[in-house]
Amino acid sequence: MQKYRTAADLVKLDKERTDLTNEVADLNSKLTVAKNELPVYTSKATARQTNALNAATASSQEATRATPGDLRDLKKAKKRANKAVDAANDANKANKKVEDQQKKIEKLTEQIAKKQNRLQELDQTRTAIMANNKAAVDTTTKAEAPASPANSNTTNPVDTLKNTTDTTTRSMLDTTTMPMDSTHKM
Repeated sequence: MQKYRTAADLVKLDKERTDLTNEVADLNSKLTVAKNELPVYTSKATARQTNALNAATASSQEATRATPGDLRDLKKAKKRANKAVDAANDANKANKKVEDQQKKIEKLTEQIAKKQNRLQELDQTRTAIMANNKAAVDTTTKAEAPASPANSNTTNPVDTLKNTTDTTTRSMLDTTTMPMDSTHKM
């Protein structure tokens, strides 16, 4: 973590602040996407759990029929049991995705909070540097200020300005109001 103490460090501070602001914006967009995807994952997990439950029930019913039955009923029961296991695995994977998405949202939220805290620290540091710099400038200008305004050799910048816009406007008008004679071609 960079320490900023002087007015010369403000450029580095502002660069870090800009970088952090961009990172927070990027994290916020990722968080929004993750939050929007969570209901999709949740609905898929619910559907797969229902599918797994239905497959398990069908497998159980097939197994009851296969007990007194023949070899064909046993093979059907085994296929249904395998499908039920596959459906249960799908449901577990879907639940895992939901958990991962929730962890991702928590992680992004924590990262955003850390970066926003750092931004607040940078703002406070910037304010402190500016206050110290202003205090230093104020004491310097008070020390350099002339004792009396009558003895000062400074001139008022308003007194030294010439009315250049009027002069420019007049010269432009003078050139545009010249009569055109037929010998001049444009």
